[in-house]
Amino acid sequence: MFISQAFAETAGGIGGSAIGQFIPIILVIAVMYFLMVRPQQKRAKEHKAMVSALRRGDHVITSGGIVAKVSKVIDDKEIELEIAPGVKIKIIRSTISTVVGKPAPANDTIAKK
Repeated sequence: MFISQAFAETAGGIGGSAIGQFIPIILVIAVMYFLMVRPQQKRAKEHKAMVSALRRGDHVITSGGIVAKVSKVIDDKEIELEIAPGVKIKIIRSTISTVVGKPAPANDTIAKK
């Protein structure tokens, strides 16, 4: 007697709640997108802009922890770094992790008399 009542209660609810069962999954996917995917894409975009803006004289830190100065921009993929006076290495641009400092611009604000 109890089993037949249990089957009767669940049989009517299957068709109407099929979409309702997917709503939590959709919400979890949406939250994961906004908390994980979008910030990662933003960070990658900022890194790409930073790497493409590298110029001669910039002080950088590579992914391997080498602190160096950009001595020559070879092409879109490679740059030459000076890690010590007279010691230069070629690396791939994407291995630059941060730009420590930009060179100071020339001082053109000398007062004319």
